[in-house]
Amino acid sequence: SPGILFNTGAGQHILKNPLVVNSIIDKAALRRTDVILEVGPGTGNLTVKMLEKVKKVIACEIDPRLVGELQKRVQGTCLANKLEIKVGDVLKTDLPFFDACVANLPYQISSPFVFKLLLHRPFFRCAILMFQREFALRLVAKPGSKLYCRLSINTQLLARVDHLMKVGKNNFKPPPKVESSVVRIEPKNPPPPINFQEWDGLVRIAFVRKNKTLSAAFKSSAVEQLLDHNYRVHCSLHNTVSSFLISSTSVFCGLHTDFYKSKKLTLKSLMYQSFSKREIPENFKIAEKIQTVLKDTGYSEKRARSMDIDDFIRLLHGFNSEGIHFS
Repeated sequence: SPGILFNTGAGQHILKNPLVVNSIIDKAALRRTDVILEVGPGTGNLTVKMLEKVKKVIACEIDPRLVGELQKRVQGTCLANKLEIKVGDVLKTDLPFFDACVANLPYQISSPFVFKLLLHRPFFRCAILMFQREFALRLVAKPGSKLYCRLSINTQLLARVDHLMKVGKNNFKPPPKVESSVVRIEPKNPPPPINFQEWDGLVRIAFVRKNKTLSAAFKSSAVEQLLDHNYRVHCSLHNTVSSFLISSTSVFCGLHTDFYKSKKLTLKSLMYQSFSKREIPENFKIAEKIQTVLKDTGYSEKRARSMDIDDFIRLLHGFNSEGIHFS
C-alpha cells in the first residue's frame, strides 16, 4: 500500500517483516475452529495469514482508509467470507465473542485495552499482543523490580503474563521511535474471588508513591477523606440491613415459636451485635483506624514496590474486615 500515508500519531506502524508475522502466529497456537479478535489490523499482513488458519477473524479498525485496504486485499478470494470488520474505536464498543486475541496494538491504547480484555466475559483462551517494550516489561515485572507498578500487579492478579520476544523498530513501516515486544496474556479461569474495583482502589493508593511506606501513603488527606466517606456509607448500609434483618427475624421467630424457641435469642443477639458493632462514636477518627489495620496486618512499614499479590490480598481483607472499603 505505497499510496497510504500512515498516521503515526494514531499508532499506525504496520508490521512488515513476514518472519515476525509468522512467529506471532506460531506462538498463538491457532486452531481451525478459532474465532480471532484483531485490533488495528492495518493493511492486513497479520490478518491474511490468520484467515488461512482459522474459522473467522474479527478485525477492529478505526481508520476507514485502512478498512478499504483490508477489504481490497481479500476481495474475490476464499478468505473474504471469513473476515468480519468492525469499524470504530475498540475501547468504546462491546467486544464480541472470541477464542483468542492477536494484535499489533496502537500503543496509546495498551493499558485500557489490556483491562478491557481481562474483564471481558466469556473467557478467551489467550492474547498475543505487540506492545512498546517498556510497557511489556512493566506487565511482567516482579516485586522489587524498578518497573514493578500498579499495572504489573493488576495484570498478574487476573492473568498469567509471559514476555515472548523482542521486535526491533525496523520491522515496522514507518518505524516507531521505540522498541517493541510480544507478550502472551492468559486469563486466570476461574478468576480470583476478589472485587476488582475494591482491589484496584487499594493498589492505586499504595502505588501513588511506591517507595513510601504504607503508613505514610495512607496519611494523605485525600485518602483519609475517601476512606472516611466509604466507612460511613458502609456503616449506614450495614445498620439498615441489620435493623431490617432484626425486625424480620423477630416476626419470623414469633410466627414459628415452637421451632425457633431454642435459637431465637442467639439469632437476635447476633443481629444486635452486628447492628451495634458499626455504631460510629462521635470522636471517631478514620486515620487512627487505618493505622491500626496497617499495624495489625504487619504492613505499616512495608512499601508497595516489594509487596506481592498475596500481601495485598491479606491487606485488603484486613481493611474490609474492619469496615474500610475502597470502592
